[in-house]
Amino acid sequence: MGRTNPTYRDRLDSLEREWQPYRRGLRVSEQTQFDQLFEHGRTYAHAAGHLNHPNPEIPFLLSVLLAQQRQLAELTSRLGELTSRLNELDADTSHGVQD
Repeated sequence: MGRTNPTYRDRLDSLEREWQPYRRGLRVSEQTQFDQLFEHGRTYAHAAGHLNHPNPEIPFLLSVLLAQQRQLAELTSRLGELTSRLNELDADTSHGVQD
C-alpha cells in the first residue's frame, strides 16, 4: 500500500512553490540566500520526516535554525582558533622572536 500522507520532502517542495512570489520579489543576491534556507530544510528532512508534524513550516523553521546554529558554532570555533594564532604571533613579536 502507498502512503496516504505526503512525505515531508513533498510538503517542503510545496511550501517552496508557495513562497515563489516572495522569492521573485527579492534581489537576485537575496534569492540565493532564500534558496539556501530551503536547502537547510532539506538537510534535516530525515529528522523532520520522523516528526510527521501537521504543519510543515514548523520542522522547516527548526531545520533552518539548526543549520544556522551549526554554522555559528563552526564560525565561532574558527574565530577562536584564528584569535589564538594571532595572539601567539603578537606575543612572539613583542618578545623579539621572529620567524
